[in-house]
Amino acid sequence: MMPPGSPAARPAPPALSLRRQRGWRRRELVPVLALGVAAAVGAAGIALVDAAGPGGARSLDASLLLALRSPSHPSDPLGPRWLEEAGRDFTGLGGVAVLSFVVLSAALFLALAGKRASALAIAIAGGGAAVLGVVLKGWFDRPRPDLVPHAVLVFDESFPSGHATGAAAVYLTIGVLLARTVPDPEAKLWLVTVTIAVAVLVALSRVYLGVHWPTDVLAGLAIGAFWAGMCWLIEIWLQKRGTVEPTEDR
Repeated sequence: MMPPGSPAARPAPPALSLRRQRGWRRRELVPVLALGVAAAVGAAGIALVDAAGPGGARSLDASLLLALRSPSHPSDPLGPRWLEEAGRDFTGLGGVAVLSFVVLSAALFLALAGKRASALAIAIAGGGAAVLGVVLKGWFDRPRPDLVPHAVLVFDESFPSGHATGAAAVYLTIGVLLARTVPDPEAKLWLVTVTIAVAVLVALSRVYLGVHWPTDVLAGLAIGAFWAGMCWLIEIWLQKRGTVEPTEDR
């Protein structure tokens, strides 16, 4: 019981105001686009240095690849054996089979939950990244690195990295969609940061295992990140049009 004459108790302010939530929703994609810009700038910088200087094994692209190898035994990646095995584990996260399973599982779950826009965004992220990879690989027709033995099997052209493109597109799309379901800014940042880390680790593993040039994976990260951003915008556009479920304040 409040004593007579005391002011009425004010309701506790919400943990995060609706206006602040909407502001964070607009900024959820900033780390993803920042990764895309950084990767694109890095790939362009290496390509420009290589174009201006001597080619072959002395190029910056090749030098970065060889930096991850033992100087006395270029066939041996730096670090202990378990690190090479970990590289294979991470590279598997960007493989066609794993990404297909992730996309189909996530899209089906979201569709069953009534989140058709989110399901469509993930399906477009995975399918579009696969198509982009095939088209660009055929267009550039860049050979795989031949300076070191390949630590995993490869079947197609080198540029851009399909693993990096697919991992960035799929995992970053999932990360942004998950971030929209929580109101806390720190939780949003953590979700997006983890998915960015997964995409980067997949990309690094491809160079570490000797199957891609650094510019291949940087271009793949850039393409995948921008494609993830496009899928996020498609979802918002469909919701605002009312084509699928309406936009929710989350």
